Amino acid sequence: MDTINKVYTCEELFDMGIKFHHYTNTAYPLRVNSLQAYELHDTNEISNVVAENIKNQDVINLYVHVPYCKTRCKFCEYVVLNDPNEESQDKYTDYLLREIEMYRKLVKDTPVVGYDLGGGTPLYLSNDNLRRITEKIKTFNFKPGTTWSVETTPVIAANEPDKIRFIKELGYERISMGFQTVSATLLENLGREGNPFIYERAVKNIREAGFKRLNIDLMYGFLNQTDEDFANTVKYTIAMGPEYITLYRNRYKGTKLEKESQGVSLFKANRQYDIAYHLLKEAGFVANVGKNTFSRVEGDLGTSDYLTTRVVNATSYIGMGLGAQSFVGNYLAYNLGCDNHKMDRYFKAIDAGELPINDIANMPLSEVRAKALSVMFYFGFISMNAYKHRFGEDFRKVFADEIDYLTENELMTFSDEDTFILTEYGAHHIYGIIPLFYSQRSKEEMFDMAKRILNPEKGEAIYLSTYDRKQYDAPSVATDLVVPNAAKKQILLVTSGDHPFANYLALPGGVYTPEDDTIENCAVRELKEETGVEVETSELQFVKLSSGKNRDPRGWIVSAAYKVVLKENVKAIANSDVILCKWYNVEDLPNLKLAFDHRQIIEAAL
Repeated sequence: MDTINKVYTCEELFDMGIKFHHYTNTAYPLRVNSLQAYELHDTNEISNVVAENIKNQDVINLYVHVPYCKTRCKFCEYVVLNDPNEESQDKYTDYLLREIEMYRKLVKDTPVVGYDLGGGTPLYLSNDNLRRITEKIKTFNFKPGTTWSVETTPVIAANEPDKIRFIKELGYERISMGFQTVSATLLENLGREGNPFIYERAVKNIREAGFKRLNIDLMYGFLNQTDEDFANTVKYTIAMGPEYITLYRNRYKGTKLEKESQGVSLFKANRQYDIAYHLLKEAGFVANVGKNTFSRVEGDLGTSDYLTTRVVNATSYIGMGLGAQSFVGNYLAYNLGCDNHKMDRYFKAIDAGELPINDIANMPLSEVRAKALSVMFYFGFISMNAYKHRFGEDFRKVFADEIDYLTENELMTFSDEDTFILTEYGAHHIYGIIPLFYSQRSKEEMFDMAKRILNPEKGEAIYLSTYDRKQYDAPSVATDLVVPNAAKKQILLVTSGDHPFANYLALPGGVYTPEDDTIENCAVRELKEETGVEVETSELQFVKLSSGKNRDPRGWIVSAAYKVVLKENVKAIANSDVILCKWYNVEDLPNLKLAFDHRQIIEAAL
């Protein structure tokens, strides 16, 4: 049961979710052992809970996990094994088929409305193993018109066109692959293969195989990813002509990059999503704000049937394979291998005739709601009818306070009677919105984790370790001195001895150097060097900042102008880079030829 130690306001939950944004995403629960209080351990009880929940479903989804990749990408949070041999793949497929048969007996004739073959890299398997898996899946009762989806990598699609044709012939109509980025440097940092030549050949082979539904995944929010890199990746991907493009923000949790997470601000992630959103919109791709998959096919949300029904309708799904996740009715389960990424216990359980489940939680309603609603935010909206069908209750009544808070703060709105959807402002703050629908237990967990994990100083240090100020068009800084003699109504001007504006009249001043420490020290130093006039920084009166990029032909030089009023006659002596230094009558200024924008500075000072 949920503990009730503290009642959090919507504002408190929202604020903490924003601060803890790397964890408060659509993945629920927050930790792998969050639901320990609801876990089942008795084999018979587990079998009964699984069977009863599956029996209660009017439709269901299937997911088959192939845990093989050539190498594990650093951003990957899934159960993946590196580069196995053919014999181990054959053995894994044998056991996977036995697990699938266990669930087929439980599912019986329940209509299947979505099926994904994912990973890992499912096409890493041999054609024969892919055929065996598909033939076994065909024994389920699929709803007519259900589209099967499969994942590949650009390298396989580019180098193995026969396999791409084969998987299409098996009945898979939608194919998805990840470019992630076209930045060679970032790809190397992430431990991933890829380049434009491979990508273009991959797309060509996919099209020649007959696929008319191609999705390409891109990732953003990396510590070392610049906005320019990401924009170029989006533009390049658009040019490849896929039907769908899906944006994934790097989630960090459970990956090799997790230690970098606090160096990436929510502002950066939102900014990069916005860059992609506007580029994709201009190219004819459509998605409501907050949704990650963009489609250029009218009436098509762009995601697989499996994911679409999972997100919109909270349809239950069975995950089969090493480490796969299932969420059916009230139970959430992870298969063996989810913790250690090893096969032995998975094989042993199946040999014993048991479902290869590592962890299973028979959750209370509050946790089931939280899990389903967190996933719904993947599309950025909640369907009232879908929620009612899943939970048998009125969303508006159950979450009245949350709805009031979100609508009053213009984070979400009802676009129609059925759809409670993110606003553009809300899409930027989704990580603060999701925790409003957490269970009491997970709300407390979020605050506890944030207290232990969040470290602003550490985050700033990580950010600064990769910060490159050279990527910004930074100006040099200079000072100009307006030095009037109030008694004689004169102003001190110098004749420049060097370019630019050689032989022009100018205000004393010059470019800041690191030895100056402050701009004020620079002003005092330059006045003394060029005219011999000595003043204290306390005598400087700020006049204006001149920041035009074209004010100085040498480049962008921003000048801070100061005024120093001399009460006594002071003898000025030209030195440094000036050839003359004289007092000029203020009334003669209109007739004098001045360098830079010094006339405007003088007018501002006098």
